[in-house]
Amino acid sequence: MSRLDSFIRRLEAQRACIDRAVALAAPLPGPVIEVGLGNGRTYDHLRDRARGREIFAFDRHVAAHPACVPDAAHLLLGDFRATLAQAASALGGKIAICHADIGSGDEAASQALGAEIAPLIDALMAPGGIIVGDQVMRAARWEELPLPPGIEPGRYFIRRVRA
Repeated sequence: MSRLDSFIRRLEAQRACIDRAVALAAPLPGPVIEVGLGNGRTYDHLRDRARGREIFAFDRHVAAHPACVPDAAHLLLGDFRATLAQAASALGGKIAICHADIGSGDEAASQALGAEIAPLIDALMAPGGIIVGDQVMRAARWEELPLPPGIEPGRYFIRRVRA
C-alpha cells in the first residue's frame, strides 16, 4: 500500500471512530479532550460533531491552522504527562470523550507515550466515557469496543470506561 493510501485510511479511521465516540457518548454530560492538537483537523471535526461540548486541547506547542486553535482557557501546552496531570484538579472524572492522536512516526516511542499517559487520561474520564486513539492504551476500567465497519483492526482504537 502506498503511503498516500495509508494516510487516507488513517484519516477515514479517525473520522469514523470520532463520529462513533460522539454517538456513544451522546447521553453523557461533560467536555471533550483532544490530546495532540497537531494541525487542528480533528479538533475542528470535534467542534462540528460534538457541538455544545467544551473542548480542551493538549499539545507541546501550537502548530494548528489559526482557525483551529482553541482560546487560551481551552489550550494546555507542554508535555502531555505534565499537562494531563495538571488538568486532573479541574477536569478529573468529568470527560465524556477523549481523542488521543499521539503517534510520532517512531512506533516504540509512540507506544511508550500511550502507556505513560493512559492512567492520566483515565483519571480525567467520566464513567461511561469514550476514549478514541491511534495507539494501544489500556487502563483497568476500560473495555475495548468494536471499530466501525470498514476500519482495519489495529489502525485505531475505541474504549469505554466501565461505569
